[in-house]
Amino acid sequence: MLQALSIRDFVIVESLELEFSAGYTALTGETGAGKSILIDALSLSLGARNDGDVTRKGHEKAEISTTFDIAHNQAARVWLQAQEMDVEDTLILRRVIYADGRSRAFINGTSATVGQLRDIGETLIDIYSQNAHHSLLKVATQREILDAYAQATPLAKQVSQLYKDWSQLHQQQLAYEKNASQFADELAELRDSTRELKQLAFTAEEWQSLQQEHVRLSNGASLLSGMESCLQWMSEDGEVNALQLLTQVQVKLTELQAIDTGLQPIAEILDSTVIQLEEASRALNRYLQKSELDPEKLTEVEARIQDIHGAARKYRAKPEELPDLLAQQTARMLELEGFADDGALAKQVNAAWHAYQASATQLSTQRQQAAKKLAQTITEEMQTLSLKGGQFAVSLVPCEAAAHGLEQVEFLVAGHAGVEPRPLNKVASGGELSRISLALQVTTASLGSIPCMIFDEVDVGIGGGVAEVVGSLLNQLGQQRQVLVITHLAQVAAQAQQHLQVSKSEQNGATLSRIRGLNVDERIEEISRMIGGLQITEATRNHAREMLKLATH
Repeated sequence: MLQALSIRDFVIVESLELEFSAGYTALTGETGAGKSILIDALSLSLGARNDGDVTRKGHEKAEISTTFDIAHNQAARVWLQAQEMDVEDTLILRRVIYADGRSRAFINGTSATVGQLRDIGETLIDIYSQNAHHSLLKVATQREILDAYAQATPLAKQVSQLYKDWSQLHQQQLAYEKNASQFADELAELRDSTRELKQLAFTAEEWQSLQQEHVRLSNGASLLSGMESCLQWMSEDGEVNALQLLTQVQVKLTELQAIDTGLQPIAEILDSTVIQLEEASRALNRYLQKSELDPEKLTEVEARIQDIHGAARKYRAKPEELPDLLAQQTARMLELEGFADDGALAKQVNAAWHAYQASATQLSTQRQQAAKKLAQTITEEMQTLSLKGGQFAVSLVPCEAAAHGLEQVEFLVAGHAGVEPRPLNKVASGGELSRISLALQVTTASLGSIPCMIFDEVDVGIGGGVAEVVGSLLNQLGQQRQVLVITHLAQVAAQAQQHLQVSKSEQNGATLSRIRGLNVDERIEEISRMIGGLQITEATRNHAREMLKLATH
C-alpha cells in the first residue's frame, strides 16, 4: 500500500508531504491546478523516463520520495531478496532529478538504477491513464486483458518464447535445405582452417611474451653494453665510481659527527644508500653473468612471430584475435556437423514445435474458459453504465500458429438490444468506449495482486447517473485494494472515503501548487464547486451534502 509521498522543488511544487489511507481516495481541483503533477511524481519515483524539465525554476534538483507498506506484498519482498537488498515492512523509493537532466535512484537508502525502480514499481502500483480506453481498440491490448483475466499472462509469455525458439530453428532448417551444398563447402573449409589454427597452438598470452622476448633478443648487444656501463659507473671504474664517492662522504660524515651529533640521521641515510648501491651492483653482476647474445634463439622467436603473422593475414584478423577466431570457427563447425548428422536439426525443429503446440493449446483452453466469464461480467456491468440491453462478447478466431498463440482475440460489443455484436473499434462511441474500458479495468484489476491502483481521469466522457455508478464501482474496488482517482466529476468524488484537493496560488511572482486532505465541511465546498462552478449557492451546498450523505450509506 502507498503510505506517503514527499516532493521537493518539482515543477510548481515547492514542498509537499502527503499521507495516504487505504480504500478509495479522490483527488480533485480546478483545471490547471496541477493534478497531473501527482501522477508524474509517482511515475518518476517508480522508474519512469524523465522526458522534460521537472526541476523547479531556480533550483538545482527535484526530489521525490514514496513510502510503501509491503508487509503483505510477497512479490516486492521476493524481488528485494533477489537483489540482495534489505527486506523490511516499509519500502522507501527515492528519485533525485537534477536541473541538467541527470538523476539518481535509491531503494531503502541504497543506491539503485532507474531500471531497478521500474522493476519493483511493477509490484507496487498500477496506473491507468485518462487515455487508456484508446489503447483498448488495439487487438494486442484486448488479448493482454483476456490473458490477465484468465491468469494466463505467464503462460502467454512462455508460448511467445517457444514460438520464437521454434521459428529460429525452422529458419535454420530451411536455410540448410536450400543451401546444403554451400554449407558442405563451408564445413570443409572450417575443418581445414580449424586444423591449421589448432596446429599453430597459439594463445594471446604467448603473443605478449613473444613480443617482449623479441625486443630483448634483438637489442641484446645494446642491453649488455648499457648494463656494463652502469656497473662501471656504480662500482667498477678504476678511478672514480659512485660507490667510492659515497664511501668518501660516509667517512667524512663520521668525522663531522664528533663535532655535531645532529648529523647522525644523515649518516644513517647514507649508510642505507651505500648498502642499496652495493646490492644493486651485485644484482647487475649476476644479470651480466647469465646474459649473453643468442642469435639462434632470436631466429627461433622471429620464425614463430612470422608464422603467427602469416596466419593472421590469411584469416584477416589481428594476431591476438586468432584464439577467439578458432573458438568461433569450432562452434560453427560443430553446428554444421550437427545439422548434417542424421537429421539432428529436423529433430530439434520437431521437438520445438511440439513444445509450442502443447503450451499454445493449454493457453487456448484457458482463453476459451475465461472469454465466456469475462463477456458475461462486462455485459452485466454495461447494464449499470447506461448501456442497457448492450452486450459484450469475446471472439476467439483460430489462426495460423503465431507468437501470440493459436487464435486471434477480439472484443465485440453491441450498444443496445437487438444488435449483433461487432468489433469494438468499429461501433463504440467515445463515451461507450470509456465506460466499457472502465468496466474492464475494474473487473480485471480485482483479480490482480498489485495493492495500489491509480486512475487518472478514466471517467472522461461520462456524467449524470452513469458517473454515480462509476463512483460506486470505484468505491467497491476500494474495499479490496487501495484506489486513488483523479476526477472532475462530483458524483465520483463524493463516493470516496478520503478526499484530496489540488490548488494553485501565486507567491513572490511564482506559481505554486499544493495538495491537502479535506475535512467534511471542506469536502462540501469542493463538491459544490464541482457541481456549480463559480456560482455556489446554498442549494448547491445542500446538493453536495446530500451526495456525501448518500455515499456513506
